[in-house]
Amino acid sequence: MTHQIELPYALIALDVDGTLLTDGHELTEGTREAVRAAGLHGAELMLCTGRGPAGALLIMEQLGLGGTIITHNGAATVDAEDRSIIHQFDFPQEQVERFVAYCQEHNVHYDLNTAFDLYVFQQVDQEGLDLYAKYGVVPIVLEPGEQVPGDLVKLTVFADPATLDVLEAEWRTWDTELQVIRSGEYFIDVQHASANKGSALEQFALKRGIAQQNIMAIGNYYNDIGMLRYAGLGVAMANSPDEVKAAANAQTRSNAEDGVKYALEQYVLGIRAES
Repeated sequence: MTHQIELPYALIALDVDGTLLTDGHELTEGTREAVRAAGLHGAELMLCTGRGPAGALLIMEQLGLGGTIITHNGAATVDAEDRSIIHQFDFPQEQVERFVAYCQEHNVHYDLNTAFDLYVFQQVDQEGLDLYAKYGVVPIVLEPGEQVPGDLVKLTVFADPATLDVLEAEWRTWDTELQVIRSGEYFIDVQHASANKGSALEQFALKRGIAQQNIMAIGNYYNDIGMLRYAGLGVAMANSPDEVKAAANAQTRSNAEDGVKYALEQYVLGIRAES
């Protein structure tokens, strides 16, 4: 039987890519065991990710966790047990038509997401399929002009960083009801203006009656800033951009150095890190 200790943080929100996983999309044994130890000692662990539910659920299974996951940068909160949508921020497809037209004109890869499915309008080569597979996704191919069946929660663009820098700068000048989020070095997401990890985390905490000061969040990128600011303790990875580090209360090691493990040991399990 695991001895229950009184933990300073009842809820721990973990970003996935660039935080929980290495850059090779691997979950190290040390990090997995630290997450499980925090859970066994009474903390509630939840993933709070830019991924869709399919990719997030793969990581939940590796961790041996259940519960609730915040996906698509806060646009869809999902029950991991029964795969039901608890809440989502969706928008009609016509609101992204300008973004889609830009991608088509400039030959930039994009996909459209409902809470559970990802759609593309062109056949994906094996390299693309392998990339999607790393995130636990099998794309659904639609015919040009065909409408996505269901409510959209995200348009994602994938390209090299230089291309995305130009695209992001232009899109941020547009008059649109949607928001443009840099969710990774190679990714930009377009979503509902109210969708973000911090708002989704707050909504979940209020529903569960968990005080803000009893929440810890760990992340590494711009789409994590909202939850790092909301949490009683926001921890930025060493591999985070400076703006993300500035939004956090503390820093830990990089995702290549088991940063999540060391943060949990230091702030939750009370284990002093070796120098």
